[in-house]
Amino acid sequence: MMDDRNALFSEQTFARAVEFVWREAEMLDRRDYRAWLDLWDPAGHYVVPIDPDATDFAATLNYVFDDRDMREKRVQRMVSGYSASATDAARTVRTVSRFTRESGSADTVELKSAQVVVAYKRGVATLFAADVTHKLHVDAEGEMRIAEKVVRLIDSTEALSAIGFLL
Repeated sequence: MMDDRNALFSEQTFARAVEFVWREAEMLDRRDYRAWLDLWDPAGHYVVPIDPDATDFAATLNYVFDDRDMREKRVQRMVSGYSASATDAARTVRTVSRFTRESGSADTVELKSAQVVVAYKRGVATLFAADVTHKLHVDAEGEMRIAEKVVRLIDSTEALSAIGFLL
């Protein structure tokens, strides 16, 4: 009986984690960056590594390695209207699928997925494809927060054009 309860808890947590990631994707497509900031654990990191095999992000070069302060500054630039990426931002539609649970406990879920972002700007649609890992913390009230999000672009070792949105 205990195994059944653990399996049920695990499946419910997995389903909630998938819904959480879909909700995050929808917020980003709507450019609701302030609400996106609220999804984060204060100690969390948002990472877009260059090296597809990197695991020590603090010791390697990344396109993005944002802690709370850098996430807030990035969002401020994007919503201020003063940066080129804010005034001429691409419209995006993202698809997130192929979810797998890598690990999990009562307070943490690690979820991997595939993400395809179509960005439309100045009459041109550009595709960004990535493998994404979300480490989600579940707080005492049952709310999920992003402890780490790693976006591994499939072409990360190639020259990338300016990305005026969050992956």
